[in-house]
Amino acid sequence: MTWRAALLLAVGALTLPAWPSPFAGLLVMTGVVLLLVLLDRALAAPPGALTAAREGDRTVRLGGTATVALLLHNPSGRTLRARVRDAWVPSAGAHPDVPPSQLVRVEPGATVALPSRLTPLRRGDRPAVALTVRSFGPLGLGFRQRSGRPATPPWTVRVLPRFDSRRHLPEKLSRLRVIDGIQVSRGRGQGTEFDTLREYVVGDDVRSIDWRASARRADVLVRTWRPERDRRLVCVLDTGRTSAVRVGDEPRLDTAIDAALLLTALAARAGDRVDLLAADTTVRATVTGTGGPVLLSRVVHALAPLQATLAETDFDLIAGELLRRQRQRSLVVLFTALEAGALSEGLLPVLPRLAARHKVVIAATHDPVLTALTTTVPERPGDAYAAAAAWRALAERDRVRAALARHGVTVVDAEAGRLAPALADTYLRLKALGQL
Repeated sequence: MTWRAALLLAVGALTLPAWPSPFAGLLVMTGVVLLLVLLDRALAAPPGALTAAREGDRTVRLGGTATVALLLHNPSGRTLRARVRDAWVPSAGAHPDVPPSQLVRVEPGATVALPSRLTPLRRGDRPAVALTVRSFGPLGLGFRQRSGRPATPPWTVRVLPRFDSRRHLPEKLSRLRVIDGIQVSRGRGQGTEFDTLREYVVGDDVRSIDWRASARRADVLVRTWRPERDRRLVCVLDTGRTSAVRVGDEPRLDTAIDAALLLTALAARAGDRVDLLAADTTVRATVTGTGGPVLLSRVVHALAPLQATLAETDFDLIAGELLRRQRQRSLVVLFTALEAGALSEGLLPVLPRLAARHKVVIAATHDPVLTALTTTVPERPGDAYAAAAAWRALAERDRVRAALARHGVTVVDAEAGRLAPALADTYLRLKALGQL
């Protein structure tokens, strides 16, 4: 029964004093209204006969807006007058300007499109969860509604990482062109390979002269060199409990993902091969054997549904996977936290056999709250204890950094907004020195 039927019953109740027997009048009036409701319900278009489908965006970057349209087709011979509710998970971020339920009118054999605008609040897959159609009769007194009819059309919008560090890519690529490709190195050094022959100019190193080629051309030619391509880069993301800590406005894992995407885009342009491994107590995501223009897209889609888990990371598992998968010497970039407890007991015992085969870089985000606690003057007794704890945490982080350096590990420790460009600078420096 709808509000219209209730209103009709209330209006009829006003005529009860005119009846010889108010009780008999109430029974007659209720019966008439109920009969009208049943008749109206019977004339409503059957929801089970409707068919539903979707079209629209499948992916959207975090912070962007996706539009997904629900296509409701009425194959029955009756006009559909219905209230339709298309429900998504709350984190899909349905726009408030689109009401959660809409009144529609669909003629027999026609189709109506009901758009939904979504601005997701988190990364990952955001599915449509329920479709409810309440079909009203011509008088609006009764309705028909069947659970699960029509069936909810399956649709999932994948929310990709924001990739704010993309703005640093042009500057890093210009530095890469200086190192590799535009300004070819004039001398041979470690980590370089032969590039081209060109004519000798004043100032060239005479040791670069190719005497055989010069004899064939009757001109003095010199060899040019460039940093080696097709190097191996492995991005390893720690998805354990330390990655769930919020640094600023987002979890530490999101900062690591942003830095990994910038590093991947830069390495792909440099001609290097990039592999990806995300793990805690088990492997969560992998991308292997990838290079070229499809690399960044594959990595973005692999990282999109990644979430932190409240478990201690098994670094022995990570080291075993790296040693098993990567036979060739590679640059391994481990995104984790410089936390004394986790690294001292987990990473340091397995680091010697990992560093013996690969060049290891630790990329970590430090919490600015700790620095702020050590630089502000305590105003209350509790502030002094907090400052002392912060000093101790910073001292433990320094000890961990020193222990990592003894194994030849490069540590990039920066604030959340500076981690991505700082890590890219480290990659370019190692490439220029031929240490990849």
